[in-house]
Amino acid sequence: MKKIISVLKIALPLAFGVFLIWYVFKDLNEQERKELNTAMHQANYFWVLFSVSLGVLSHISRAYRWKYTIEPLGKTPGLWNSFFAVMIGYAANYALPRLGEVTRPGLLAKYEGLSFNKLFGTIVAERVADLIILAGILATIIFIEMDMLKDGLVEFMDMGAKQFSIQSIIILGSIIIVGIVIFIVVMLNKSTHPIFIKVRTLIRGVWEGVQSILKMEKKVYFLLHTAFIWLMYIGMFYTCFFSLEETSDVPFTAVMAAFVMGSLAIVFVQGGLGVFPLAIMETLILYGIAKPPALALGWLLWSSQTLMVIVLGVISIPLIRFINRNKKQIEVA
Repeated sequence: MKKIISVLKIALPLAFGVFLIWYVFKDLNEQERKELNTAMHQANYFWVLFSVSLGVLSHISRAYRWKYTIEPLGKTPGLWNSFFAVMIGYAANYALPRLGEVTRPGLLAKYEGLSFNKLFGTIVAERVADLIILAGILATIIFIEMDMLKDGLVEFMDMGAKQFSIQSIIILGSIIIVGIVIFIVVMLNKSTHPIFIKVRTLIRGVWEGVQSILKMEKKVYFLLHTAFIWLMYIGMFYTCFFSLEETSDVPFTAVMAAFVMGSLAIVFVQGGLGVFPLAIMETLILYGIAKPPALALGWLLWSSQTLMVIVLGVISIPLIRFINRNKKQIEVA
């Protein structure tokens, strides 16, 4: 039964992604298909390559940042070992979800002589820092686009007012929200259900990650690298908009909204297959961009990022063996 569940965890998200690809393309009329094809062929791929180069810089910085969480273990790994392990781990995630979380510390443990369990624990601080940054960006976008959200909420409230008064809707909504909060708090503290146990473990892990960052000897450098990584992520995303004429003058708030939606799409479906381009398209349509160029940009972003990770990950496999060949010889001797 567990094997079936494990297979379904992989197969269902991929099947969903493939379904979305079919569904989106099925919904395009002949004119939109032609416009999509034209946009892909006439795109300025200089900006796509520039976008990829910023992505590479972000991964190098990530590898360097990882060193700060490892230093308390008593040994500082080489930058190239860290970088190759990071890229192989990212590429492994495309094969199986979360495989990279095991592959990455496993490789560094092998070539640097460190404890796998301790290396695995160092990744928690990274994940927490990245989660905080993404949550901050999301909160900022919601605050900036409050008018758009307010209009949608007003429209929803107007629809509900036909059946209920505004006051009754607010009271009922408040009761539901308070009830949900109380239920979650009680269940998190008392429930022995596996789901709530996992949530408690997650919360505990986040807290431990925050504490490890605060206790880190070089936390300032860690935080600076974190800021640089996310600036490169945003730059990688933003510069790709210039590859299409229709998206070259999109407001920066629209770029950031699409960035957040794309980031969330990658979390929900392995590698963002199908979901990432759709999330970008639907977000940009809200800002007045036509469906074909919006979809084309989504595919340009997803395919360039995916190709970069896979190529660098595959190349890193022989390279990490090559730069550590002398270590192997010493160990055999």
